[in-house]
Amino acid sequence: MLVVDDSVVIRRLLCDVISSDEQLEVVGYAANGQIAMAMLDRVCPDIVTLDVEMPEMDGLETLKAIRSRHKCLPVIMFSTLTERGAATTIDALSAGASDYITKPANVGSFGESKEQIRHALIPKIKALCGIAVSAAAKVEAVPCPAPVRRRKIVKTDRIDAVVIGCSTGGPNALAEILPALPANFPVPILVVQHMPPAFTHFLAQRLDKYSPLEVQEALPGAEIAPGMIWIAPGDYHMTIEFYQNEYRIGTNQHSPENSCRPSVDVLFASAARTFGGNVLAVVLTGMGQDGLHGCERLADCGAQIVVQNEATSVVWGMPGYVANAGLADAVLPLSEIALEINRRVGANRLTPRMRGAS
Repeated sequence: MLVVDDSVVIRRLLCDVISSDEQLEVVGYAANGQIAMAMLDRVCPDIVTLDVEMPEMDGLETLKAIRSRHKCLPVIMFSTLTERGAATTIDALSAGASDYITKPANVGSFGESKEQIRHALIPKIKALCGIAVSAAAKVEAVPCPAPVRRRKIVKTDRIDAVVIGCSTGGPNALAEILPALPANFPVPILVVQHMPPAFTHFLAQRLDKYSPLEVQEALPGAEIAPGMIWIAPGDYHMTIEFYQNEYRIGTNQHSPENSCRPSVDVLFASAARTFGGNVLAVVLTGMGQDGLHGCERLADCGAQIVVQNEATSVVWGMPGYVANAGLADAVLPLSEIALEINRRVGANRLTPRMRGAS
C-alpha cells in the first residue's frame, strides 16, 4: 500500500494502522502527489490512500494522474469532515476514486484516532483488494452466485415507488443510472447511499446537475411525489410515511442498523410497510449486507428486486447477499439497470410531475 499525505502525523498514524494487520503492508509513503507519482511504478502498490488537500499537487490532481496510468488501481481518498472536504471528495469519486474515509474529528487521543481509522479503513482496503478475512471479521465473503430462484409469492405488476441502496462505488453507479432515466419518470425514487453529513448534500447537488429528474437531499415532511429523487441525509435514517392521504419523508436518528445510518434496511422496511408489494428495490455495489433484511421484507410483500452483478460492482457485498439469498428477480450489469428500472416501472402508468412545473 502507498500512503500519500502531507501531514507527518497522519502518515505515521496510517502506517501504524496498516502495518498492525498481518495481511497488509505499507510499501511506501509520500508527502504530496508529485512524490507519489514518481514512486508509483517503482513500489507497485495494490492500493493507494490519498489525502484530499496537499501542497504541490493535491489529491484530485493526483487521482487524475493515477487514473491516466492505472485505470483499475484502487484509490481511497482521505477527507476531512468539512464542506470543502465533502465537495472535493464527491469530485474525486466522480473522477474515479474507489472509496473514501474521513479523518477523525473531536477525538481525545492518538490511540482513539487510530481505532477510528482502523475500523473505517481496514475493511475497505481488504474489500477493494479482494483479501479474505477471518470468520470473525468476515465482511465480503459472499458465496458463489447461485441461479436466481423465482419466489412463489405472487408479485404485483404495479410499481408506485423505486428504492435504491448502495455504498462503496455507489456514487458513480448512481451517476450512471439516474441521468439515464427519462424526464417523465412516473414514480418517486428514494436512495440510501452510505455517507456522512454534508457529503450527501453535495452528492445530491452533483446528481441533480446531470439528471433530467430533480434530485434533492431528503427533507423531513416533504411530499414524496412522482418524478422526484430523494437522497437520504448523512447520519439520518430515511423512511416513507403515510398520513393525511399523502406519502411523506420521515427522518430519524434511531440506532444504526448494520452499523449504518442511513440504513438501506430501514428505508426498504418502511417501503414494504407503506407501499406493500408495489415497490421496485434496486441494490447496487457496496460493502456488507445492508439491504438484505429489507429485501426479505419486500419480497414477502411481492415486491420486485433488481441487483447489480458482481462483474460491474466495486464490491459485491450488498447486491451479492441479496442475489445469493434468492431474492433477486434480476442480476444485471450496471449498464442495463436504468433500462430495467424504466421497463419495470412503465413509462405511461402515471401522470408525472415534470421538473420545473409549478
